Amino acid sequence: MEIVTTISLLGLGAAGVLCLARLFRPGSLADRIVALDTFLVISVMAIAVLSIRSNTDAFTPVLLVTALLAFVSTVTVAQYILRRGA
Repeated sequence: MEIVTTISLLGLGAAGVLCLARLFRPGSLADRIVALDTFLVISVMAIAVLSIRSNTDAFTPVLLVTALLAFVSTVTVAQYILRRGA
């Protein structure tokens, strides 16, 4: 199981780096928000893999808070973009 979690973490790390590169690259606000939301989802998945790897439920509150924060921030910015007309 350790090999699987290591491979998963490496893949998630690579995906996170690509999302951060897209986030800091010039582009539209919507593109950056999608990159940030994807990065937050990847972060939640990485925390879940770490929780599985350590065989503990201690990360569950962190998972819930991070997932809710990602959802609320994406909805808030989407409303901002909708009202702004961009």
